[in-house]
This record gives sequence, structure tokens and C-alpha cells, in this order.
Amino acid sequence: MLEKEQVLLIFYFISILLLFLVFGLVFLSAFIKRKNKLLLEKFEINKRFEMELSNAQIEIQEQTLKNISWELHDNVGQLLSVINMQLNLIENKIPPELQTQIRETKELVTTTVKEVRSISKTLNSDMVLKNGLLKSLELELDRFKRLNFLKVFCTIEGEVVDIKASDEIIIFRILQEFLSNVIRHAKAENLYVHLNFKKESLEIEIIDDGVGFEMDHVEKSNGMTTMKNRSELLNANLIISSIVGSGTSLFLIYPYKHEW
Repeated sequence: MLEKEQVLLIFYFISILLLFLVFGLVFLSAFIKRKNKLLLEKFEINKRFEMELSNAQIEIQEQTLKNISWELHDNVGQLLSVINMQLNLIENKIPPELQTQIRETKELVTTTVKEVRSISKTLNSDMVLKNGLLKSLELELDRFKRLNFLKVFCTIEGEVVDIKASDEIIIFRILQEFLSNVIRHAKAENLYVHLNFKKESLEIEIIDDGVGFEMDHVEKSNGMTTMKNRSELLNANLIISSIVGSGTSLFLIYPYKHEW
């Protein structure tokens, strides 16, 4: 009888232990799920905050570029036009030996007016919206050709896909930032631009044959950070690589936004 009671006691004891164990596992599982949920919510909040911050920064940048565009077109452009008018007035009042220099100066001023107005168009987001990505990029590359900065080779592959207008501006700004750096720093002779409109995404590749740079020195630069932030807003994959002495390349994969 005693042994039977001992067996029952052991059985009850084990049952209680198992019950506590099950309860502990359930509690631990619920705690982990709750913790993961809170971490996920915190991550989503931080991500939304960063996205909103990036959007705000880009809006400020776009407005700043638009203001600069107006200043270039209205003020600088007008001042250069006035200079040209003044040169016209004095052209016939100076000795013949100086008139050739005046005509050359007038031509230079006229060219400068055209370039200032061309730059103002690419800085103005309204003009980018009006022209679209391909036309805006074409205008930017034509400017490089006119100024003989380097030789430009541009190809388009696939059937052109309509892209959301606001996304076109962001894509163009990424390319514009990269191209600006090529002009300022690369010392390149050739620039290769390739756009491939695939079924699900647009792939853009730009390669120069310039001096290149060490990636560690520029990865945290303002220009690089801005390009990365803009690509993240598009859920696009941006890869910029460079080797000293072997040029620099940009590769952007932009997934189309489907309207379901």
C-alpha cells in the first residue's frame, strides 16, 4: 500500500513538473513572440521615420534645385544677355583690330547663355517631369558632348516602359549626381551609358574610363549617401564600384511599380 502511494506521489510530482514545464514553454514562447513583435514594430517605425526623413530631404533638395534653376534662368541668363547687348553697342565703336576679339567674346557669351539655360532645365524638377527620364538624360549627355568634356555613347535596349513620374525624377537625380562626379573628378575620355528595359525592371549601367578612386574614401561622402538614399526610396538596387586607374561604374536596378 505504501509503495502504491509512493508511486502515485511520484506520478503527481512528475505531472506537476511537466505542467510547470509546459506552462514555462508557453510563457517563454509568448514572451519571445511579443518581443519579436515589438522589435518588428520598432524596426518598421524607424524605417518609416527614415523614409519620411529622406523624403523631406529630397523635397528640400528639389526645391533648392528649382530655386537655383530660376536664378540661373532669370537672373544669370538675363545678365549675360545684357552683357551681349552691351558688346553689340560697343562693337562698331572700337578699332577694327579689336572687333574680332569682341565677336569672339559675344559668341562665348551666347554659348554661355545657352548652357546656363540648359543647366537650369535639368535642375528644375518641373522640366524633368515634362521631358521624362529619357529626354532629360539625353539633354544632360548632349550638354557634355557640346562642351567636349568627353565622348558619350548611349544605347537603349528593350521596349520602353512608362515609369511613375516621381520615380523618374529620383532616377534622373541619381544619374545626374553620378555624371556630375564623372565630369568633376574622373578625367575620363569616354562615357558609356546603357539602359535596358526588361520585363520586370529597368537596368541602367554607366561606365567611365577615368582615373577611378578608392571606394573607402568616398562611401560616406554626401554625394554617395544621397544616391544611396534616393535608390532606397525606389526599392532599387544601386551598385557603384571603382578601381584606381580603371574607371568607375554605376549599376542601378529599378523594379517597376505595378498597379494591381
